[in-house]
Amino acid sequence: MIRETLWNRHFLKALNGYFFLFMSITLFFIFPLFLEAFQASRSRIGLIMGIHSLTAIFIRPVFGRLIDIKGRKLISLLGIAFLLMVTPGFHLIRDAGVFPLVLRALTGIGWGISMTATITICSDLAPVNRLAHSMGIIGVAGLLSAALGPLAGEEIVRRFGFGGLFNISILFLAVAFVSILLTREINHAENHDKRLRVPDSFKRLAFFPLALIVLMPVSHGAIRSAVVNFIALFSNAIPLDRVAPFFISFSAAAIAARLFFGDLSDRFGRKQVILPSATLIACNLVLISRLESGWLLVLTGILGGLGQGLIFPALSTYIIDTLGRENKGLAISLYLALFDTGMAGGSVLFGWISDLHGFRVMYLVAAAVMFAVAVVFAWKAPSPRLNGN
Repeated sequence: MIRETLWNRHFLKALNGYFFLFMSITLFFIFPLFLEAFQASRSRIGLIMGIHSLTAIFIRPVFGRLIDIKGRKLISLLGIAFLLMVTPGFHLIRDAGVFPLVLRALTGIGWGISMTATITICSDLAPVNRLAHSMGIIGVAGLLSAALGPLAGEEIVRRFGFGGLFNISILFLAVAFVSILLTREINHAENHDKRLRVPDSFKRLAFFPLALIVLMPVSHGAIRSAVVNFIALFSNAIPLDRVAPFFISFSAAAIAARLFFGDLSDRFGRKQVILPSATLIACNLVLISRLESGWLLVLTGILGGLGQGLIFPALSTYIIDTLGRENKGLAISLYLALFDTGMAGGSVLFGWISDLHGFRVMYLVAAAVMFAVAVVFAWKAPSPRLNGN
C-alpha cells in the first residue's frame, strides 16, 4: 500500500502559520525583563506572566467545540486577528499595574483560541492515516518556536528595544494570519450537529473510563512540570556547573522522536505506544533521582526527550480517536487544557514534595505516579478503533 505524503503544500502552509503564531508568543518569554524596569516584584511578574496560561486553559474547551461546528479556519483567523488587535497595546505600558495584567490575559484568550484551531487545521491537512505523525510534526514546530523565540527576542531587544520586540511579534502574527488565510479549508460533512453541546461520543463514556482518559494527560503534564521546573534547581544543588546540556539533549531527542517515530501509533495503535513511552519516562525519572554527573544529565535529557516525543502524538491522537474525528477541535482543546492543568498542579505538588523530602525522593514519587497511571490506563481505558473516522 502506498502511503500518502505528509509534506503536502497545504499542510506546510498551515504549519508555517502555526510556527509564526507560536513565535509571536515565545518572543514574550523575555517580557519579565521589561517588567523589571518598573521595579515589579517577582510575585507580580509571575502573576502577569501566568495569567496568560490561565485564560488560555479556560477558553480552550469552549472554543474547541466552536472549532468543530463553525470551522477551523474561521476560528483560527478570528483568534489571530484578536491577537493583532491586542498586541499593539503593549507599546502603551507605563507600569506593572493592571494594564499589562489585562493585556496578558487577553493575549492568553487569543492564544488559546488560535493555537487550538491552527493545530486542528494542520492535522486536517495531513493524510487521515497519519494523524499521530502529523501531531508529532506540529509538536516539533512548537519546540523549535520555544527554542528560537527567546533567542530572537534577546537579539531584537538588544538592537531595537522592547518596542521592536512588540513590532516583530505583530509582524509574526501577520505572517501567521496570511498563511492560514491561504490554506485550504476542509469541509467535515459528517459533523451535522451544529449545536454547542457535549458530543455523544463523550456522553457514552462511563465514569471510570472517562476519569482515566482525563487522568492520563493531567498526569503527563504534572510529570513534565517535575522535570522542566525543577531540574535546574536539582542540578545546581548536586552541584553541576550547567543545566543547558539537559534541555538541548531533551529538545533534540524529542524532535528526532517525533520526526522519525511519530507514526508508530498510526501503525500499531495508540495504547501500544502510550504505555512503553510512559514507562520510558518513569524509568528516566528514576535515573534522574540518581543524578550525580554531567554525562548522566545529558543521558537523562535524551531519554526524557524520547519519551516525551513518543507519548505526545500517541496520547493526543488517542483522545481525538476516542471523541471522534468530527470532534477534533474539542479533543485537541481538552488535551491541551488537561495537560496545562497538570503542569500547573504538578508544579505545586512536586514542589511541596521536594520541600519535605528533597529532589531525589520527588523524582522517585513522580516515576511511581507516571508508571502506575500508565499501567491502569493501558489496562482499563477504552481502545478506540485505529484510524477511525
